[in-house]
Amino acid sequence: MKLLKTVCKGFFLILVFSSCQDNYFKEIPKKYTYPIPLGKNSWISNNQEEDRKIIKKEGIHNWDGKKPIQSYFRTNKSGLIELGLNLRSATGNTELKVSLAGESRKVQVKNKDFQEVYLGEFKLKNSGYQQVTIEVIEPESNENLTIKELLLAGPVTSGEVNYVKDNFHFGRRGPSVHLRYPIPEESKKPTYFYNEIFVPKGEDVIGSYYMANGFSHGYFGMQVNSENERRILFSVWSPFDTQDPAEIPEDQKIIMLKKGDDVYTGEFGNEGSGGQSFKKFMWKTNTTYKFLLKGEPAGPNHTDYSAYFYAPENDEWELIASFRRPESSNYLGSLYSFLENFVPATGDLSRKAHYTNQWLYDEEKGWIELTETIFTADATANQKHRLDYEGGETTGGYYLKNCGFFNETTEVNTNFKREATGNAPQINFENLP
Repeated sequence: MKLLKTVCKGFFLILVFSSCQDNYFKEIPKKYTYPIPLGKNSWISNNQEEDRKIIKKEGIHNWDGKKPIQSYFRTNKSGLIELGLNLRSATGNTELKVSLAGESRKVQVKNKDFQEVYLGEFKLKNSGYQQVTIEVIEPESNENLTIKELLLAGPVTSGEVNYVKDNFHFGRRGPSVHLRYPIPEESKKPTYFYNEIFVPKGEDVIGSYYMANGFSHGYFGMQVNSENERRILFSVWSPFDTQDPAEIPEDQKIIMLKKGDDVYTGEFGNEGSGGQSFKKFMWKTNTTYKFLLKGEPAGPNHTDYSAYFYAPENDEWELIASFRRPESSNYLGSLYSFLENFVPATGDLSRKAHYTNQWLYDEEKGWIELTETIFTADATANQKHRLDYEGGETTGGYYLKNCGFFNETTEVNTNFKREATGNAPQINFENLP
């Protein structure tokens, strides 16, 4: 009794909680160092429907507890850390199990209004990404739990802690990574850009865009859209700056010149606006696919772009589409590749691709091998909200990897150089469709 009175003098509240082994009293920290917004840093893994239903900007919303929630943060130190949750239970009688670094704690949540509930002290054996798993011990049929924040305190928090602080959409999508290919000075009329992509088995996560041939006015690559749909996608931006294609004036619209068999063409918005085309094609892992992009002036104020795709299953080059872009008259420029996730509900899963055998065809110089690249990343990476991104050299080219909360990180603006192969693409341009 004396011990209990002594503890109460120094702290506002004492909460009874249990570990998986013992019940004991624990003091609540006077102040948490990091309140991590759970909505921006949590997933219900491998369940997109449930993830979209439960994970909101405001946090974990009306959760029935039938599926566990995984939350992530990154530390640069190991050692002791204390956890809490800012939450409420509509029933006032919910038991949670929270796990971190191989340890678990149980806590009875009785508050019907938002309150900071202390979970206990955990020992992190390693620095890097940490996964917190939150489970309801006896899930009820009603959606009774709402959780705003994961609260951190303790010695580990004296070091750097990384997590998504804002931008719910892009933070949950994860960091996008790029390979930028400098155009050699001797190329004055770069007309064709050739690239190859190989996606290893198991790296074809839903929401992945493996973009092969990017250029100053668009991009061309392949996607995983669902369990039953994959696409070869080619898009060109309009010079008119808007997120709504309906706002583009007629004289600044992208004009479709021609398209391949079974290719959809239309418009796109939200990340700039312009003309879009795609072909549904169930491409395979462990298979090399070839991409060829053409760009050349079409008069004094237009540029024509054409995208061609080669699948070994079909053994021929196929036209995806040709577009005419106004307010420009140029050859290809700003060549790049990227790997991105466009489905926030799969931002907790890693994906990877190999980009190999890059070549440029100059109208005057012929084929020029591109053996150098610069690794870059988007704002989510540069702001250190997410550090699960990587890139580097691989046989015949480079690789990109992102999402999944792995600990390896490649420094942005790193230069890489692959060995030259001398094996220029064997393409008869006159025979292209």
